[in-house]
Amino acid sequence: MPHEHAPRVIGNRVLLTLWLAAAVGVALLPFATLSPNRLVSGQPVMLWQALSSWQLGALGLIAAGLLLAALARGLASRTTCWLGLALTLPLLGLALFALGDYAQRALAEASPAARVSQGGAFWLLLLAAALIAVDALQRLRLALLPRALFALLALGLIGACLASDLLAPLSLMREFANQRDIFVAQGLRHLALVGGALLPALALGLPLGLVAARSRRWRDGLFSVLNVFQTLPSIAVFGLLIAPLAALARAVPWLGELGVSGIGVAPAIIALVLYSLLPVVRNTYAGLTGVPATTLEAARGMGMTSRQILWRVELPLALPVILSGLRIVTVQAIGLTVVAALIGAGGFGAFIFQGLGQYAIDLVLLGAIPTIVLAVIADFLLQLLVAASRPPGTR
Repeated sequence: MPHEHAPRVIGNRVLLTLWLAAAVGVALLPFATLSPNRLVSGQPVMLWQALSSWQLGALGLIAAGLLLAALARGLASRTTCWLGLALTLPLLGLALFALGDYAQRALAEASPAARVSQGGAFWLLLLAAALIAVDALQRLRLALLPRALFALLALGLIGACLASDLLAPLSLMREFANQRDIFVAQGLRHLALVGGALLPALALGLPLGLVAARSRRWRDGLFSVLNVFQTLPSIAVFGLLIAPLAALARAVPWLGELGVSGIGVAPAIIALVLYSLLPVVRNTYAGLTGVPATTLEAARGMGMTSRQILWRVELPLALPVILSGLRIVTVQAIGLTVVAALIGAGGFGAFIFQGLGQYAIDLVLLGAIPTIVLAVIADFLLQLLVAASRPPGTR
């Protein structure tokens, strides 16, 4: 047994893997690109070409600290987790500042049409910072409040960079400035589509989940039908709804006056509701059937009626599982709404498909980034809600 008491060299394999992946990516991928105009592909600019001397030194210190946390030589496990978590914010801030600073220096004497865009190494540094933070938060098992405070700090840092003029020269920000009003309108449309799909899905899914929990005969048929909806490709569902909705709008004119047609919002919301039903129904069923039988017996022994048991015992105990289903559905709907832009429903997907048509990558990012951010924020907030709904001591 020669290695039984050997000193541990690697303390955090996940952190070390992320560190190595980021190092390889920074060495091989450009940190930024400089192009003469919006549509021409840019020239790659590597990290050591874009960053100033002090920025490279700061990045080296952050990398050394993260490597120390990954190797964990001479440090306690929680100390290395705290060290890794603490260094993610400087890494995030340095990457944003360095990119904005390079854009200002590079465009100072360039033509007005010249553009600076983010390169692969920049996105890799942001992704590494996010994953390191998630890994550290999971290992530290922090309570809700510290996790929320850390998320607010990260969002505040990003918001401060966006609110200042630091990132204004970037091609993506110039695209945003040109399309500010349309961006706001499409963002509100995206949220309206998601909300318009979630409300009917919850209104239908919760009672159906209750029916499935109460009746085995209904449960088998219900899940069979919902599984069919879930397996259909989203684009196929949007296409299948065009003809019947168009015919319905012609046959019932007042529906057409309400906006029901073969393309646009109506087929998008119907398709999103169909996709959202299965997770809502399944989690409601799982939550209600997961209530211990002894708890139900105790409630009956106290003289509660079936309705009182449902509202005061079953639903509160099933709430974390039901909210987990809502989290899945919300993130899924935010992503699927992008595809709904293909049938004229609008939302951030309109920028993505417009950018693909024009081969304008910044326009694609203008739709893709807020969609991802929206999904991440919704997921995080609903995770907090799920944790808050659990009994004290199990959060």
